[in-house]
Amino acid sequence: MTTNRARDRAEIDLVVAGAGIVGMATALWAAKRGQRVLLCDPAPPGAGASYGNACTLATYGCLPVNSPDILASIPRLLASPESPLSVNYLHALTHPRWLLSFLANCRPARVEAIAATLAAILSHADAGLNPLIEEAGAEDLVVANDALYVWTTRAGFAAAADGNALRHRLGVPAEELGPADVAALEPDLRLPVHRALRFTGARHLRDPQELVRRMQRRFEALGGRVLRHAVTRVRPLADGVEVTTGGETLRAARVAITAGAHATGIAGSGAERLPLDVERGYHLQYPGEAHRLSRPVGWAEAGFYAVPMAQGLRLAGTVEIAGTRRPPNRRRLRYLERKGAEMFGPLKGPAEEWLGFRPSFPDALPVIGPSPRSDRILLAFGHQHLGLTLGGITGRIVADLSEGRAPNLDITGFDAARF
Repeated sequence: MTTNRARDRAEIDLVVAGAGIVGMATALWAAKRGQRVLLCDPAPPGAGASYGNACTLATYGCLPVNSPDILASIPRLLASPESPLSVNYLHALTHPRWLLSFLANCRPARVEAIAATLAAILSHADAGLNPLIEEAGAEDLVVANDALYVWTTRAGFAAAADGNALRHRLGVPAEELGPADVAALEPDLRLPVHRALRFTGARHLRDPQELVRRMQRRFEALGGRVLRHAVTRVRPLADGVEVTTGGETLRAARVAITAGAHATGIAGSGAERLPLDVERGYHLQYPGEAHRLSRPVGWAEAGFYAVPMAQGLRLAGTVEIAGTRRPPNRRRLRYLERKGAEMFGPLKGPAEEWLGFRPSFPDALPVIGPSPRSDRILLAFGHQHLGLTLGGITGRIVADLSEGRAPNLDITGFDAARF
């Protein structure tokens, strides 16, 4: 039975379940258009993966983690303590559907198709996020100084040749650099650079969580409401959707499931049937060390970024397949610490260690669009390494769908029905 309190909230156009960058962007886009929006999340906005990421607006990031040569590389990657990849074997064995589908998507034809799909939506990323940055008065958080991706070995760069050629074919703007070029741009790097790519036009954020906070303030100023409870269940109706949150039930015209790694826990949404897993990512943060760099620098062979930000120097990345329930893997953190010392020499700290969960589908593509259960339930999660970059455009797409109109870009590649 619907409570009196729920009836007071009955005039809701859109409930947004999840207040990371995707959920907040969805809520703000919808509120900008005059919709009545309720945003639900038990955690403060931007507190999950939207807090601990590598701060990069990686519009160049069209290459999936899936790779044609990964089968040959897995034994070496898993055996070495210096590997950017870690797999908990018990978790892998108890989630065979995800693992087998991931491997199937490592075929060359699939990798090319996935990269093309990502490149197409990434070309709209700035158009989705820039209006929200302006709306939130957050221009001061954005740094436009490109990004570097460096290889320290000839073999590493040669292994990346096919991927870099694919980037080029897909129109990613990049300039190849030699060791002297990199030294001139980033003189504090101690890496023996072999080659690098400079992604021209790339940007990063000085503080991703502060962006989400400012978006929240603007959302509330536009009349949006925030409820510090999780959405636990949804039920489509003929003329709307019934949403259970915080022990009560309310009705809305539509609901958007933007809960990232936790989306599959929302009963009745259709999300619980999808093969979502997580890539566990780590970061270390070193206050007072931001001066070491002037832009994000990704170390290709080591699988992480070093990024200057408001709170210091952040080392963020690596991939661990182990689910959400296991404690932090200290070996992953020590790996980042060792590699940071190789990259810069001694660093003071770290003052912060962080583990977060990148929601990931086995084909490296998010789900964006109506649920198989009902077109009144909108799904938007699984952005893997691109949540911060694609949050704005995903929010705009979901706002379009919540108004019953088609987005101005093709989203068929993100349909939940592909699973």
